Formats: sequence, structure tokens, C-alpha cells
Amino acid sequence: MTPNKETLHSAVVNCLKNIYDPEIPVNIYDLGLIYNIDIDDDLNVRILMTMTAPDCPEAEYMFMEVKQMVGYIQGIKSVDVELTFDPPWDFEKLSDEVKLELGMM
Repeated sequence: MTPNKETLHSAVVNCLKNIYDPEIPVNIYDLGLIYNIDIDDDLNVRILMTMTAPDCPEAEYMFMEVKQMVGYIQGIKSVDVELTFDPPWDFEKLSDEVKLELGMM
């Protein structure tokens, strides 16, 4: 049985919530580093993401980890990860749960 796009989207989000920024103890999804997740009709995934800073020393590692981990999800045919800095990341992109946890609310 082929999974539908909604099921795969949830699986991608859950996967991304298990990848942590090495400098901030928060997963990259709740940190707001994921700008968009698009799954086409052929079940190819395209993720638009950013880093906390353009000169992030872990950028290449995190980029590859996202591509590899999402690629393990059954049903996904391919994964394309695009890195952008427009708009630049800032603390406003943190989820409300993370802001509360970090004492920012």
C-alpha cells in the first residue's frame, strides 16, 4: 500500500523533530529552520530550510542529515533539500513551546 501525501508529510515532520541543532538543544523543526515541506504526486519531497546563521559550522552536516534521514521514510522516492537565508532566521521563528521552554514568553 502506497502512503498518501498527508501521511508522508506527518512522517517527515516527525523525522525532522528528531534532528537537533548541535548548538541549541532544540530540534530543527521547532527551532524554525524548516521553511517548507513539499511532497509532489510522485512522492518526491522538497524541503526548504535555513540555518541559524549563514556561517553555521554545522550547516553541511545538518543539510546531509536531513536529506539522509527523510530519505529513510518508506514511500518517499527522493529528497531534495534546499538551503536559503531569505528570509534570515531569527528567534521569532521558534515554536511557542520552545519559547516557553527557553523562558522567552
